[in-house]
Amino acid sequence: MNMFLHNIGEIDGDSMISPNDALVADSGRRFDYVLANPPFGKKSAMSFTNDEGEQEKDDLTYNRQDFWATTSNKQLNFVQHIRTMLKTTGRAAVVVPDNVLFEGGAGETVRKKLLETTDLHTILRLPTGIFYANGVKANVLFFDNREASKEPWTKAVWYYDYRTNIHHTLKKKPLRFEDLQEFITCYNPLNRHERKETWNEQSNPEGRWRKFSYEQIIARDKTSLDIFWLKDKSLADLDNLPEPDVLAGEIIENLEAGLNSFREIAAALSD
Repeated sequence: MNMFLHNIGEIDGDSMISPNDALVADSGRRFDYVLANPPFGKKSAMSFTNDEGEQEKDDLTYNRQDFWATTSNKQLNFVQHIRTMLKTTGRAAVVVPDNVLFEGGAGETVRKKLLETTDLHTILRLPTGIFYANGVKANVLFFDNREASKEPWTKAVWYYDYRTNIHHTLKKKPLRFEDLQEFITCYNPLNRHERKETWNEQSNPEGRWRKFSYEQIIARDKTSLDIFWLKDKSLADLDNLPEPDVLAGEIIENLEAGLNSFREIAAALSD
C-alpha cells in the first residue's frame, strides 16, 4: 500500500508489485542493479492455528538449490536471494543488521561465499535507528556480481564508519544527504579503484575510511565482517557529552535491544 501511495505500480492495471514471498523460489529474472532494505526481523516465521485453537509461529527455512546455506535467518536469506537476482555484471547495495556481519554457522558460510563469488568492495556502518528499530545497528553492503572463478573476486573491503561518535535523532537531528557527503567522496563512484584511505595509524588514527584485505578478513574468527577501529569518545569526553535527550535515547535503545534478544531466546526455549 505504501508503494501504491508513492505512485509505484498501478492498482487497476498490471503491477510490478507482488505480494508473494520472494524467498520461496528463484523467479528466473536477472537485474543490473538491486537496491534493497529487506524486511526487518532475524527469523522468517509462519503463523498458524494449532489443534487447540491457539496461535503459534513456526520458523521458515528455504531449501533452495541456488542458496549457499539453509537457514531461518531472514536477512541471510535475502542476501543470498539478491545475489541470485543479479546479472553476471549486476551490482547491489543491501541494508543489513549487524548479525549478518558476525553470526556463525550459516552466516559464516554466506560471508565466505559472498567474498568468493562477488566483489564485496564496500561496507557503510550506520548509527542505530536509521533503517531499523531502536537499538538495531544497520550497515549497507555494496557488492558486484562476477562470473565463476577459481580465485576469490573480493580483494579488499573498504569500510566507512559513520557510527562511532555519531549521533542522530529522528526529530532534532535527522540524517541528511550532506551528512554522507564525505562517504560519497571516499567511495569515489567515478572510479572506485582509485580510492585512498583517510585512516592512518600515525597521521590520522581517527580516519573513518579504511581498507582491509581479503586475507585479513578470512583470518578473522568466523570470517567476521564486523570490523571497527575508532574509539567511542562520547562518554569519555566530559566536556562534549551528547545532549541529555540523546543519552536517554541511547539508553532506551540499548535496553530495548537487550529485551529483544531475551525475547528471541525465550521464544526459542519455548519451542
